[in-house]
Parts: sequence; C-alpha cells; structure tokens
Amino acid sequence: MLKKLEFDYLVICKFTFVKDTNHPLPVIVEQAELTLAGLQTTMSLAHNTTMQLWQTFGPLKKSIHNKSNGGSYSVQCYADNFMSIPFTPETKFVKWAAVAVFNEDDIPKELEVLKIPKGKWAVFSYKGTISDFGKFAQYVYQEWLPSSGYQLDHRPHYEFMASDYLGPNHPDAQEEVWIPIV
Repeated sequence: MLKKLEFDYLVICKFTFVKDTNHPLPVIVEQAELTLAGLQTTMSLAHNTTMQLWQTFGPLKKSIHNKSNGGSYSVQCYADNFMSIPFTPETKFVKWAAVAVFNEDDIPKELEVLKIPKGKWAVFSYKGTISDFGKFAQYVYQEWLPSSGYQLDHRPHYEFMASDYLGPNHPDAQEEVWIPIV
C-alpha cells in the first residue's frame, strides 16, 4: 500500500529486519528536492563538534517561521571519493544542523540554505544511542550496500529526527537515516 507523506516521498513498504539480527532493511524511496535552513561546520569524527553545532542552532531554530515540518535534519556532505578511500576518524566532512523550509524566503541572516537534490534513497530506521550508531553505519556501508545492488550516490547523507526525538543518548531515540543511492 502506498501512502503519501508530508515530505513528498512515497513509502514503498514497512521497515523489516534481517533475520536473526537487529539490522533493519531500508525502505527505498524517491524524494523531491529538499530545502533546508541551518548552520554548517567542517569537522571529523576525531574532532567532532556536533554538540556545539546543535547548541548554537537550537536557539536560532525558533526564529525560522516557514518550517515545512516539525523535525530536524543532521546532514553530512562527504567528498566525491567518500567510498573509494578509507574513512578514518580524521576524514573531514561538512556537517549541518537544519530544518526543512517551504522556501528560502524569510530565513534569518545567521542561517544558510542547503538544497538536497531529488533522487533515490535507502531510508533506514535507527533506534538507539549515538554511541551505538557506528555499528549501525558499519552494517549499512560494509554489509547492506555492497550486497544491495545499489551504489552510493554523491548527494548529502542525512538523519531526520521527528519533533518528539528523545536525544542522542536515549536508548529509545528513533531517527530515519537517509542514504543516497543509484
């Protein structure tokens, strides 16, 4: 059953899990261009400034009046050679803290706009703490992706956290993990 959601993507099936594991199988969706407003920083896992980025963005989020949904987006923009070289704790990437907006009008001057191009995505459901996310990412990139028949596309990767997100250290925190594929 197809169900139209507010984000302009179609849900093709319910989330299912790989037999005898906690690893989810993704939902494959086509999504229209997404316009985000937020803050960005260049960082690495070894010099992770995610907490500071969100602490700075939090108060500014309230000043965005044309939000298209109540959730937040954590976006990673990787170099073109992301999958062809080893990803180490020192690998630099651009990290965004953002919200979706209807358009670029009335965006506070302290914020920037990021347009995520339309395309196909593997959308995973992740439940757990940030400290366990590395194991999940390893499964996605080293197990699921190579055996999926899809290839990684060079578009931003992101996580969507609904307005009722419990926070990165809560064991019941849930988010959607969007991986760009072709």
